[in-house]
Amino acid sequence: MLRLAGVIVLAFSLALGVVDAAGAAEPHFTLASSAFNDNPPAGTKSFAVLMIDPDGRRGIGSVHWVAYGIPATRNGLREGEGATQTADVTLGRNSRGTMGYTGPCGPPVDAAHHYVIDVIALDLEPTTLQPGLDRDQLLNLITGHSLGPASIVVRYRSEQ
Repeated sequence: MLRLAGVIVLAFSLALGVVDAAGAAEPHFTLASSAFNDNPPAGTKSFAVLMIDPDGRRGIGSVHWVAYGIPATRNGLREGEGATQTADVTLGRNSRGTMGYTGPCGPPVDAAHHYVIDVIALDLEPTTLQPGLDRDQLLNLITGHSLGPASIVVRYRSEQ
């Protein structure tokens, strides 16, 4: 659990798993659960969640997850939420160009990668932003609407 300036409490449970991608097993993390605090910043109407690997693509960075439009009435995301569009989670595009969460999967020859997970409290109604925004588009549209962030960094290295 992480508390930043008493503003947002953030807890993520990450479990190592295997996914079949085009017939090949690929190591990844499953975003098992997350929790926001019960007392977000005053005026919070929604949350956005970003997961970035700054070490990915040989230092250029890789976006693993863009989700937003999460109502402030929600105090977390259940296991598997964020992989598909729902009434309470609007998905954006990751670096692969797909919608939803893609787990960490750095090359086994690389050192451990750093995965930065940000939760941003927003003064925007959950339905304000259209689906399919990439990270840069989202950050541009929420400029001036952020009420407070929380971040956590996890490290992962593929053993395969």
